[in-house]
Amino acid sequence: MADTAALPLVSIICLCYNHARFLSEALDSVLAQTYPNLEIIIVDDCSTDNSVEIIQQYLQKYPQLTFISTGTNLGNTRAFNIGWRASRGEYIIDFATDDVLLSGRVEKQVQAFQQQGKSVGVVYSDAEYIDDEGNHTGFHCTRNDQGKVTSFAPSGDIFHHLLGRYFICPPTMMMRRSVLEDLGGYDETLAYEDFDFWVRSSRTYKYFFLPVITTKRRVHARSLSQQWYKPGSSLVASTVKVCEKAVQLVRTQEEKNALTKRLQYEARHAYLTGHHEQAAQFLDLLRRHAGLGPVYQTIHLLNKLKVDLSFLRSFYYKIRR
Repeated sequence: MADTAALPLVSIICLCYNHARFLSEALDSVLAQTYPNLEIIIVDDCSTDNSVEIIQQYLQKYPQLTFISTGTNLGNTRAFNIGWRASRGEYIIDFATDDVLLSGRVEKQVQAFQQQGKSVGVVYSDAEYIDDEGNHTGFHCTRNDQGKVTSFAPSGDIFHHLLGRYFICPPTMMMRRSVLEDLGGYDETLAYEDFDFWVRSSRTYKYFFLPVITTKRRVHARSLSQQWYKPGSSLVASTVKVCEKAVQLVRTQEEKNALTKRLQYEARHAYLTGHHEQAAQFLDLLRRHAGLGPVYQTIHLLNKLKVDLSFLRSFYYKIRR
């Protein structure tokens, strides 16, 4: 690549909370990047294991690293905002320190940004999934015999796609700094960040899919994705808030249809997992947005009566395997 001074600065915000088991592998993967102009900021969100001890060892060995402790446990959205606001990079990566970066990731994504132009605010890619021990469990995208991605992974103006379905692997994203500045960072009232970020950023900025594997995403029992519909989870309530924002952002019939699909999905799953308050909120949004057909009128009644049909969701996932 070109001289370091001529390359845009990339800030990697390494978010740690009780990741001691995975921390060394994660930080080693950041330090092994082939891209030379990096700012590496480690934010520890008041870990209770020996994460900070490991971080201190890295600080002694690699003085170019910056360390921030939140002092009290703040959660992902607030911890990340502290990190990126302390950074200087033109491009930002939100990196959880239970994941792993492949060595060429930053270089490839910066090249993609430079080739695509200023209208692109986010570059995302394919990912490999790994377990606690780092064993391969699958890939985010499906590919044909020639290695070409065949699963849904659009580029361009993808606001309506993001309303209606999940297809981005969050840890693969590199974000243009100006996007975060325009949005004011992550919404700190939410328990998770990606859906809200997608909805708000894609209203203005284009996305670009880079069809290569850049990241190993670790899925384990304490992963955020594994907590989604557990009793008392704050994640579903956060999704309600994002959908309320989305209702205000839709402009076209295509976007309205996509959001209708999303609200129907969220209402069903909230109801079937016993999140009755949130199910009622989704159904009310759906009623005001597009109306309740017979199926969702029935779900509204069943939810109001708190009829337990959770076995239907369990049965569906069993037969889908």
